[in-house]
Amino acid sequence: MSKDYYKILGIDKNASADEVKRAFRTLAHKHHPDKQGGDEAKFKEANEAYQVLGNPEKREQYDQYGSNFDNMGAGGFGSAQGFGGFGGGGVNINMEDLGDIFGDIFGMGGGRTRTKTKSRGADIEMNLNISFKDSIFGVEKNIELYKNVSCEVCNGSGAEPGSNVNTCSECNGNGSVKKVQNTVFGAIARSVICPRCKGDGNIVEKQCKQCSGTGIRKKSITIKVKIPAGIRSGETLRITGAGESVGGNGVPGDLYINISVDPSQRFKREGNNILMTTPLDFKTAVLGGSIEVDTLINKMKIKIPAGTQSGQVFRLKGQGVAERGDLLVEVFITVPEKLSRKQKKILEEWND
Repeated sequence: MSKDYYKILGIDKNASADEVKRAFRTLAHKHHPDKQGGDEAKFKEANEAYQVLGNPEKREQYDQYGSNFDNMGAGGFGSAQGFGGFGGGGVNINMEDLGDIFGDIFGMGGGRTRTKTKSRGADIEMNLNISFKDSIFGVEKNIELYKNVSCEVCNGSGAEPGSNVNTCSECNGNGSVKKVQNTVFGAIARSVICPRCKGDGNIVEKQCKQCSGTGIRKKSITIKVKIPAGIRSGETLRITGAGESVGGNGVPGDLYINISVDPSQRFKREGNNILMTTPLDFKTAVLGGSIEVDTLINKMKIKIPAGTQSGQVFRLKGQGVAERGDLLVEVFITVPEKLSRKQKKILEEWND
């Protein structure tokens, strides 16, 4: 019985060629046997499906003949065409497609010109607490980090000022060397960072005394980070290039800031709106008038119509999250604990 290649790739029969390729790319990255947790059987199955659905002619015949697809003889793509696996039968592989899809795994690059390999510094992750008000309107924070930075004496080169810098003899200045890796496709050469120059392509003649030739130093620095208005707890900010430095021509890592918003006793957020409650005296509720409420940034007056009930909500336009939402003020009526004789008499005569 013919396999359901559409089901294997997780797409419908009307999927475009780009959708077919994206589905295969996703499954291939997930199941590739040379990756940790990979599944060779599922990888082969996905590749088999892609060889058919990724080829317009084969896909047309597969759609037409269905379960008879494997038995079409010369016109079909059965065992004679090598869908028996990666063993004796082999698999028809479009190396151009695989070069594009697995460039990041094998360094194949899909025929594209590769630039000099560069080392990359480690990322830094940290937690940051901010106030409810700062989460609504945004804020700038000074963040102190103790991390690797480029040596200020040699500017990250690792060379003592005035000394010569020579081309690395192992990689000939490319910063990378070829390494052969055995894969399910056979032996494939890939590019790796040169172990001698660490991807820089150069070797210093005399090492910098300040950093011992590493090009980096451990140092406390302060960076200014802009927290955007409307950010929520659990969101993460990525500051590109603010991570660990590796010196030389390497690329610094990134800084990831996990945001935690302190709750407010007076305000609550719902979407882009801010909710709050405020007391309303009995007289104003009955006769009408105005009250003044403290918002997050200033005091504002609210007009209260006569006969206002507890639980009634008043909307202040544009006073919500980053001016995109509103401030919703819910009033609750307060009853006086003590009344004068005159007040008591008025209430007693209320319904007379």
